[in-house]
Amino acid sequence: MSKKNIFERLRSGEVIPMDDPDYGHIREAVNTTLGISKKMNNAGNLDEIRQYLGDIIGKPVDKTTTVFTPFYTNIGRNISLGKNVFINHACSFLDLGGIVIEDGVMIGPKVNITSESHPTEAGIRKTMVPKMVIVKRNAWIGVGATILPGVTIGENAVVAAGAVVNRDVPANTVVAGIPAKVIKHLN
Repeated sequence: MSKKNIFERLRSGEVIPMDDPDYGHIREAVNTTLGISKKMNNAGNLDEIRQYLGDIIGKPVDKTTTVFTPFYTNIGRNISLGKNVFINHACSFLDLGGIVIEDGVMIGPKVNITSESHPTEAGIRKTMVPKMVIVKRNAWIGVGATILPGVTIGENAVVAAGAVVNRDVPANTVVAGIPAKVIKHLN
């Protein structure tokens, strides 16, 4: 039986201290992603951006998906993008725990999605706590919103501009505020 690599361990939700013997592999992956990101963020057209982003996430980005740069990610290999996705300028995805963006999702500028956190206790704070983020079909995340680890945004849901989402968002709702709360149900 083969040992899981650190990325598989993180995707499976394993809590990993930063002094783990395999942690150096994360730094290596970050360096690779930074190099490709520089090219992507200086690309001259959307086709080039999709090509570089595909190199970062390890699979082709569908031609119906649009990403405006700059776009930032630390690893990228744990991002899954559906079809007809729109990601506006200056978004940041920290994806060690996994980020799934389903078909038809719209993401406004300066949105932060993070699938990784750390314990609050000082003695164990240098520990990575990964939790997958899932954004379901046709959701819309407004400008400057922050989606925290372990959250699922339901189908057709809307996250208002500036919201901080720390728990699941039901389908067909609008959430707003810090922390985000349901303010409206959609038909």
